[in-house]
Amino acid sequence: MEQWYEYVQQMVEEIDIHIRQKADEALTLSALSEKMGYATSYISRKFREISGMQFRDYLRLRKLAFAVKEIRDSDKSLLDIALNYGFSSHEAFTRACKDAYGITPSEYRAKPVPLALRTIIKPLDCYLHGNCGSDGNESSENVKTYFVTIPAHKFLHIKNYESIGYWDFWQKQSLIPGQDCETVCGLLDSIPDKLDDLGGGEINSGSGQIMAFINEPTGRICSWGIPLAECYGVRLPLDYQGPVPKQMQLIDVPEGEYIVFEHGPFDYTAENCLVENRIENAMRAFDYGAYGYELDMTPGRIFYFYHDCQRFWKYIRPVKKV
Repeated sequence: MEQWYEYVQQMVEEIDIHIRQKADEALTLSALSEKMGYATSYISRKFREISGMQFRDYLRLRKLAFAVKEIRDSDKSLLDIALNYGFSSHEAFTRACKDAYGITPSEYRAKPVPLALRTIIKPLDCYLHGNCGSDGNESSENVKTYFVTIPAHKFLHIKNYESIGYWDFWQKQSLIPGQDCETVCGLLDSIPDKLDDLGGGEINSGSGQIMAFINEPTGRICSWGIPLAECYGVRLPLDYQGPVPKQMQLIDVPEGEYIVFEHGPFDYTAENCLVENRIENAMRAFDYGAYGYELDMTPGRIFYFYHDCQRFWKYIRPVKKV
């Protein structure tokens, strides 16, 4: 069964690639069946078992998500966008958009409100399957460290004061109506002008979505002895005036100095915990004083956490001069 988690992960990644390439002929179950060597009915059943939805429904909603963002970000005609993403007519596109999001394409173009778009499914998750490949004793030599000044910006996010780590964060958020992972990630995907968004150019780029920790007196005391509230959201320009989903907070983050602990690309399915331990070891061993800095534990300072296995894994921690 675990092999099928990998197969479905490959399928959803190929779907995104072919949607971008407008290669509809490669997005059928028949094409996937021929490529994978399994009957279409068997592939369809496995996809539903692992993803929780029919292949055709996922494909339709994923195409629609791409189309909606193009409505938001371009001045192309609605008919051209509809045809580019495989909808047979303007009317079919309108019905699909209305059914999925309760809004028509023309209404959305006039007022691009936050929508819970269908984000890419990630069935092959090491946090769920325990495929870490680490004994906790890794060297930190593959981790780069450097100081940066991050300009003032805004941070749009949800927040949890009790969670411990990514998995626990979403477990707790799933108990709050409208703050489950699928809804929040979909809403953030629909927000324009994100500072860390690659524009959908790479698989699992997350549309600029990142974890963060804010030093707050009412937060959970972490291993560093700091009270932190765990957050998930997106960085936005300081002059952002766009929509804010009702379940989220938008805060100003002033310009500040930070230290970055960065590991390069890695195999997510086999090396996730290995890389995490490398970075944790590097952070524990780092001598701030040797560079004239110290970790800034001032209330309100923010810690960012970037996890994108095709590019890097970064912890960004606030610092100040000694």
